[in-house]
Amino acid sequence: MKNILFKIIENLENYLCQFLLVTFVVLLFLQIVLRNIFSYSIPWGDELATYAFVWFAYLGAAYATKMSAHNRVTFQFKLFPRWVETFCAVLTDIIWIGFNAVFVYLSYDFVFNKMNLFWKSQTMGIPMKYFYFILPIAFTAMTLRIIQNNYLRFVKKVDLVDPEAKALESLKKGEEENANHEAAGEK
Repeated sequence: MKNILFKIIENLENYLCQFLLVTFVVLLFLQIVLRNIFSYSIPWGDELATYAFVWFAYLGAAYATKMSAHNRVTFQFKLFPRWVETFCAVLTDIIWIGFNAVFVYLSYDFVFNKMNLFWKSQTMGIPMKYFYFILPIAFTAMTLRIIQNNYLRFVKKVDLVDPEAKALESLKKGEEENANHEAAGEK
C-alpha cells in the first residue's frame, strides 16, 4: 500500500496532466462536432476546456521541473572546471526557489485575501478562486521538485538527464546499431 501511494505522489503531476489534456481535447472535439453537425454547443464547454488547458500548462511546468526538462544554457560551462557548473546550477536553483516562494506568497494572498468572493466564472458559475488556485499549487510543486532534484543530484549522486537528451542518446545508439547491422550484413 505504501509503495502504491508513493508511486501516485511521485507521478501526480503526470497523472493530472494526462487527465487535463484528455478533458481539454475531448471537450473541444465534442464542441466542434456538436456545432458542425447539430448546430448546438455545450454552454460551459469552452470555458471548462480553457481552464483545463491553463491547469495543464501550470502542472506541466511542475512536471517538467521534476523531469529536469526546463531549458538551461550550459554550453559555456564546458570551458570551466566542473565545480563552476555545479555552483552556477545550485545558485540558479536557489534564485528559482526564491522566485517561486515570492510567487506562491503573492498568488496565495491574491486568491484567499484579495479576490472577491463574488467573482464567478461566466458560464459555470464557479468561484474564480478555484481556477486561480493552480498558481500557488504549481509554484509550490515546482519548488518541491527543485529541492527533490537537488537532493537526488547532490546527496544520492543520481545523474539527472533531461528526457530530450535521453531520447537523442537512444536515437544515436539506434543509428549506430543499424549501421553495425548493415555493415555486418554487407560482409
